[in-house]
Amino acid sequence: MRYIPEPFKIKMIEPIRITTKEERRQAVEASGYNNFGLRSDDVYIDLLTDSGTSALSDQQWAGMILGDEAYSGGRSYYRLLEVATGIFGYDYIQPVHQGRAAEKVLFPLIVTPGQYVVSNTFFDTTRGHTMIAGGTPIDLVCEEGKDPATYADFKGNMDVPALEAFIAEHGAPNIGAIVMTITNNSVGGQPVSVANLREVSRIGREHGILVIIDAARYAENAYFVKQREPEFADASIREITREIFALGDVFTMSAKKDAIVSMGGLIAVRDQTTHADLIAGIKGLVVPNEGFITYGGLSGRDLEALATGLEEGLNEDYLRYRIGQHQYLASRLDEYGIGYQNPVGGHGVYIDAAALLPHIPWYQFPGHALAVELYLEAGIRSCEIGSYLLDPDPITGEQPRATSEFTRLAVPRRVYTQGHLDVVAEALRAIKERAHTVPGYEIVEQGKVLRHFTAKLRPVQHEA
Repeated sequence: MRYIPEPFKIKMIEPIRITTKEERRQAVEASGYNNFGLRSDDVYIDLLTDSGTSALSDQQWAGMILGDEAYSGGRSYYRLLEVATGIFGYDYIQPVHQGRAAEKVLFPLIVTPGQYVVSNTFFDTTRGHTMIAGGTPIDLVCEEGKDPATYADFKGNMDVPALEAFIAEHGAPNIGAIVMTITNNSVGGQPVSVANLREVSRIGREHGILVIIDAARYAENAYFVKQREPEFADASIREITREIFALGDVFTMSAKKDAIVSMGGLIAVRDQTTHADLIAGIKGLVVPNEGFITYGGLSGRDLEALATGLEEGLNEDYLRYRIGQHQYLASRLDEYGIGYQNPVGGHGVYIDAAALLPHIPWYQFPGHALAVELYLEAGIRSCEIGSYLLDPDPITGEQPRATSEFTRLAVPRRVYTQGHLDVVAEALRAIKERAHTVPGYEIVEQGKVLRHFTAKLRPVQHEA
């Protein structure tokens, strides 16, 4: 595939350090073989996450100078409300400092201990906050999403028959909410179709179950809908976005993704009449946990950057380039016979680590093993999306097995060039040539929730 040129020009650069392999070996050992523990100064290409790592535009930087730092009622807050209401059409918009803060505020209000919460697939913090609130997270992704090698347009979709069967078995009162993650991060940044969202919304309303949209990558999902769902071929990204959000009752957002900011998040409620009690509960928890409701843990300049980023994230030329970067990298991997979640998602490329490292069993975390090896090979930081990401059952201690074992290459927005992506492709080619030498890993220290952020590991000899 031809590399799609950037729809912007570069006005500022940040030098990055090129390390030796021995320096990288020492650094990863010191981190406990956990890429989250690496110093950024020791990383050459940082694909750990696309969250809060993107480059701000000149308009965002300019807006930050105008940020109103009033403790309450600042004009930057009201500008954010105007922009967000215009895009999403929700009655109540609450800024918070990031996505997990939105979950921390919302989930205790909607989950009664002992209830289930069902999702097309939870990502790590949403799963964690469901469990902290006393709920049991249930993943019901469509069958297509479980097969990395086979192409499907909407691998992020909910398995609707499975959802209906789950409700019939357990009863609607025992289900606190349905969460639709767009795009579906754990399945490879895969999109969800509007048709699928309509079915889920219908089911939620028939059974009186709240439908929550995890909206971190709403614009990328809308772009895929325009490209792949014929009904929306002639619709604008903004029109598709409005259609998507009309199908939810509430959304949470880490604005550090598609709103292209370093810090920020949102909680939004579509109908303030129907959900007046929920809105009151949100306000009641935001004030002691995040700050006054008109800043929600953010500075005025953060609010200004967020308002501008929400608009910029909807630009179709930018989205074409953004997703085109991942398609280019995938085309390079095709040359080398390296498997990935096909097609690539909206925010990165998910390498099928189980296929690349077939000698490493799932309980020795092939996705994590490949992430460590990528760092050793070329200073590329990535992370695992697989069994290592899943915390053990808090009651039985049993380790769940993920459907797929991925190494996620999450590309920050407006940061890296074609040359950087070529380095990534060549590093993976080199690892493939000596794949049988890559060790598995075992955990030697872990927390009870979201262990992958702070766990310590050690390499183990792979089984014959």
